[in-house]
Amino acid sequence: MPSPIPATISDSELKTWLKPRPPDCHKGDFGSAGIIGGAPGMAGAPLLAGRAALWLGAGRVYCGLLDTRVAVDTAVPELMLTTPEHVLSLAPPACLVVGPGLGQSKQAHALLQAALVTLLPLLLDADALNLVSGDMALADSLRARTSPTLLTPHPGEAGRLLGSNAKTVQADRASAVLDLVARYGCGAVLKGMGSLIALPGGTLWRNTTGNPGMAAPGMGDVLAGMIAALTAQGLPLDKAAVAGVYLHGVAADRAVADGLGPIGLTASEVARAARGVLNDLT
Repeated sequence: MPSPIPATISDSELKTWLKPRPPDCHKGDFGSAGIIGGAPGMAGAPLLAGRAALWLGAGRVYCGLLDTRVAVDTAVPELMLTTPEHVLSLAPPACLVVGPGLGQSKQAHALLQAALVTLLPLLLDADALNLVSGDMALADSLRARTSPTLLTPHPGEAGRLLGSNAKTVQADRASAVLDLVARYGCGAVLKGMGSLIALPGGTLWRNTTGNPGMAAPGMGDVLAGMIAALTAQGLPLDKAAVAGVYLHGVAADRAVADGLGPIGLTASEVARAARGVLNDLT
């Protein structure tokens, strides 16, 4: 059976989802984003995700780092650096991200297992995906979840999750992302040129924003934080995935238009540009 034709994401679509803030709001109205990751030597990944979540409007952002040597993000002190266990206990409204810089240690495995049984919306990226692909018990826990869940693999990670490889995934990206949804019972974003977003029983979306400058470290961490922020603020995780992917690409396009790339464009620059894009849309 041929794959369905993807719908294209547009400004007009997102403007019906994204609303301006009321004059009498306070930070408690905009939820919490919790990021778990940052094994020794990889603390930058959750910090990038946390910064993106902050700049996309989450009311509170917690980074639960495995590397206990990092006590503060001196560049963005608004981030709250804490333990992974504290992040797992966040009260709703909140969205969890597990995976940026997580590593594949026993501690990482235990934290992922704990995250999979929470009731909060959950985004799995990077090493969380690699742990799931190599552990049947984790995969079963993922399939058993009833709360909103999203996988955000690049082609290599998608290949491992599907028991194949990146080349096979890239040969038929639409089938691959739909297979991820069918296999794990949750939403999936297949990253890359023309990122695809597939949702259980929902529409297949294709993104048309972005540029080659996004082939740089940390871009996936920033995307994860952006999606978490939109979810924390009340957008359902499926719509947050669509909106986040689109905004991520538009922000990169804006940064390049401002002379920041494509060569040498950084994930931090994209995260900062995304703030302006979101404000323009609302």
